[in-house]
Amino acid sequence: MSQKLKFSSASGSRFYSTVRSRVDQFFSQHQRSQHANAQMWGKTIFFLAGFSIIYLVIIFGELPIWILLTLSIVLGLFSAFVGFNVCHDAIHGAFSGNKKVNKIFGFVFNLVGANPYVWSITHNVVHHTYTNIPGHDEDIDVAPGLIRIAEDDEVNTIQRYQHWYAFPLYSLASLSWVFRKDYVKFFQKKIGAYQHKHPKVEYFNLFFYKALYYFLFIVLPLLVLDVSWWQVLIGFLFLHIAQGLTMGLVFQLAHVVEGTNFPMPNECGHMEEAWAEHQMRTTANFATHNKFAAFFLGGLNRQIEHHLFPKVCHIHYGEISVIVKKTAIEFNLPYIENKTFLSALRSHFMMLKKFGKEAAANLPNYQG
Repeated sequence: MSQKLKFSSASGSRFYSTVRSRVDQFFSQHQRSQHANAQMWGKTIFFLAGFSIIYLVIIFGELPIWILLTLSIVLGLFSAFVGFNVCHDAIHGAFSGNKKVNKIFGFVFNLVGANPYVWSITHNVVHHTYTNIPGHDEDIDVAPGLIRIAEDDEVNTIQRYQHWYAFPLYSLASLSWVFRKDYVKFFQKKIGAYQHKHPKVEYFNLFFYKALYYFLFIVLPLLVLDVSWWQVLIGFLFLHIAQGLTMGLVFQLAHVVEGTNFPMPNECGHMEEAWAEHQMRTTANFATHNKFAAFFLGGLNRQIEHHLFPKVCHIHYGEISVIVKKTAIEFNLPYIENKTFLSALRSHFMMLKKFGKEAAANLPNYQG
């Protein structure tokens, strides 16, 4: 998509200036930093220590094969949780006011299989700017041709069953990241409407840290574990099934549920709404009162607050959500939320079913 998009500056701009002012005032009145607090540092230590300990136990523990497999699955979950809770905030610049601290914790992303530089482009720049806009937000192109989630998506026969096969595909998300996606995105001429020229050091970083990841999670286990090579690969696969399914579901439940929009620009490349108003119509929260979700998902169950305030540490989302919701109601804007994880999962399932059924109806010789 070569066309560069522009958001309206009239509609919705008062909403954003108002909600931003109120959130700034909240931090000022309570004399709090918008970055990590003691609770956030505690979470960081917990997830990084858990990730490291599980990995070391797998490598040096001399355990039965079924325990190794179980720990591989748990390591996959912790890989996702480290990404959610630590790296995500750091790469956004939300973890700390110190850029060096953010860079250090952002580096950890390499150790869960993803490239922080590529992520900063595809997620921070493109996804956060062009949320849910087909042809621009590449984060919604989960499996082009196989999964249809917008009216203009490619149509084919198999999509009528997408509500059943989408979830197994989500489980392959991190495998794709490790072996394919980062390379493809890095060497694309454009990502969405974003053109880029990479610093030379990022070529080295991409290949060096990918090689490091392959060594730590494939080669080293093959060298030190007293198991067959195919058992190592099965453990690696199960690690990424757990990691990929966790990551895939969290993203989909925030953007592809009933009530969220997939707006298209007009022929001039203009969006009808302002950026902040656009975010309110394309983003959803889920399980916002679930303490388990709040702890493990790094605030990504509160995507509305995250999209409006990506440089605020997620540890504060619960408190500022009261301000955001109240302001949205004042400006007659939607505040989309599913009360529980299961209700969000059901809503996503129904969206997949709806778009799959519409795809089938558009095919020749459709019998219903």
